Amino acid sequence: MSAAGSAAKSASGAAMSKYDVEVEARLKALEAAVKELKSHSHESSGGGECDGDLEAKVDDLIERLGRKMQF
Repeated sequence: MSAAGSAAKSASGAAMSKYDVEVEARLKALEAAVKELKSHSHESSGGGECDGDLEAKVDDLIERLGRKMQF
């Protein structure tokens, strides 16, 4: 039997079990992490010559595969 008054209260005033309190804490932590990730950004090279090199390599690979796999 639980002691009277030992349950946590939700924002609406409803009683919450120990499990509910733990889940609520985890949910708040996840929401904070998602918010941080959404606002995070990386610097980019602006699509410099690396992208051109990659495109040339892909084109070369497609050409080679096309010669080996003629349908």
